[in-house]
Amino acid sequence: MQETTIKDDRYLKSSAWFTVGLLTIAYMFSFIDRYILGLLIEPIKADLNLSDTQIGLLLGPAFAFFYATMGLPLGYMADRIKRISIVSIGIFIWSLATVASGFAQKFTHLFIARMTVGIGEATLSPCALSIINDSFPENKRGRPIGFYTMGMSLGPAAAYLAGAAVLTWTKTTDLVALPIVGELAPWQLAFIVVGVPGLLLALFINMLKEPKRPLDHNPSSNLKEGLSDALNYFTTRRWVFASFILPACVMTIIAYSHAWLPAMFERTWGMEASKYAFINGILLLAFGPISNNGAGWMCDYLAKKGYEDGGLRVLILGVVILLPTAILAPLMPTPTLCLILYTFNSIGTAFTSSSALITLLKVVPANLKGISVAFYLMCISLAGLLIGPTAIGLLNDNVFGEAGVRYSMSVVPLIFGLPVLILIPYMRKFYLKEVREIKAR
Repeated sequence: MQETTIKDDRYLKSSAWFTVGLLTIAYMFSFIDRYILGLLIEPIKADLNLSDTQIGLLLGPAFAFFYATMGLPLGYMADRIKRISIVSIGIFIWSLATVASGFAQKFTHLFIARMTVGIGEATLSPCALSIINDSFPENKRGRPIGFYTMGMSLGPAAAYLAGAAVLTWTKTTDLVALPIVGELAPWQLAFIVVGVPGLLLALFINMLKEPKRPLDHNPSSNLKEGLSDALNYFTTRRWVFASFILPACVMTIIAYSHAWLPAMFERTWGMEASKYAFINGILLLAFGPISNNGAGWMCDYLAKKGYEDGGLRVLILGVVILLPTAILAPLMPTPTLCLILYTFNSIGTAFTSSSALITLLKVVPANLKGISVAFYLMCISLAGLLIGPTAIGLLNDNVFGEAGVRYSMSVVPLIFGLPVLILIPYMRKFYLKEVREIKAR
């Protein structure tokens, strides 16, 4: 009997980690589909005759609005119906929309396609994090969540490496003739190549087993009540949530403004986008997984040591690394020094993203986890995607000029990050108070 139980436990553990692995791959794919546009800025601008402001709109608002707002009803659904099915359908939608981006002939076409990518990708994290949360005991969730958020590093790394290969190839060819479709520019083919694998991944995800929900899972009966419950919970504890949502917003503003990095390196130092993409892809591949898993390990370690705000401590460390490097990196005299600082910046991003989710899940009840994650993602996505790339484009067109993109990249984190950094010690008190009240119940 005991042997059977041990075998069952091992099976459940391996099954849970297999699920985490596939969800992480999906998360990687979401970032590949998201980041590939940033690598193709210059050829898209040339072919479609777009301004930096229009590019900023494609990188940010086109994706952000539906990605952020669709998260709330999807988070509600994640608390009530089969989460695996939601994720599978979402992957299929965003992958198909990425393929459709390859057929864009003007700004409007590309804008609609990116909007649809946002709708599909909105399904993933609310469901995935709810699934992971229900697959592991409370004191062992740090590492799987850290592993999942590793996709934030591996996804861009894969996008950059794949983009480098595509951009290198484009130097030797002009148009590509495909059966039925006809002639396509290399940047159009890049979208198609990136999008097709996701269609297959959707089928594999749909085969995963749905984990059991916790015993205290008792969601409201309808969306209005669910949203009302969640909003009431957030507003009555607004400073608790501000303690990790605001720093995470700073993180996403900086992270999504990095879509301009290929253009910055090309315009500032004459580094070809393909060369930058290859170097940065290798750096992200080397340091990203270590950073995300390290953050998860640190959160679990501090929890075992009895630190009530262990996740928040790791988050603060991430912001302390993230913000100065984001401000200083673009101002470096050489591309090598800039890349070194951005490598440290990616470590700070990993620490912040992983620990923020762990911090969130620690203070919300079981019946609000899906919608809480959706609300969190809505806040940070609207901040990051609406402000980050759009602000860079506007500053380029109206203040510093195209050649001064490095200054735009430095000014944005300074303006939005410094006030939050100053407020963190004050907000931490509210988080600690909430955690202690939960323990006392």
